[in-house]
Amino acid sequence: MATYRKQSSRSVDEVFARIQDTAKANGFGVLHSYDFKQILADKGHPIAHECRVLEVCNPQQASEVLGFDMGLNMALPCRISVYEDGAATTVAMLPPSALLELVSQDPRIAPVAAAVERSMERIIDEAL
Repeated sequence: MATYRKQSSRSVDEVFARIQDTAKANGFGVLHSYDFKQILADKGHPIAHECRVLEVCNPQQASEVLGFDMGLNMALPCRISVYEDGAATTVAMLPPSALLELVSQDPRIAPVAAAVERSMERIIDEAL
């Protein structure tokens, strides 16, 4: 499974904020976000680089695929990672089409997953 990955010279904080804005502009909500650097430091296991993860969801598309197969909840919501990678900030995601295919072979899911994937790529591209 190939990831969708882009790099930016912007800071993690700036890219993180821009992802939130572009997600909303593309019909996705940010359900939750994690600051892994802070979480791990709080637990006594610090890491050197910034790393944030956003859980995003398009409610209409999530409802549609869950209506086909409730087991798909294991692969939802979609995640976008923003992290320091050398001198650059990397934004990456696992493709929803590949993730949902791991959980269900229902042919009705593929077109919805492909649409979500295109939207998430657009969110990342617009943010950068």
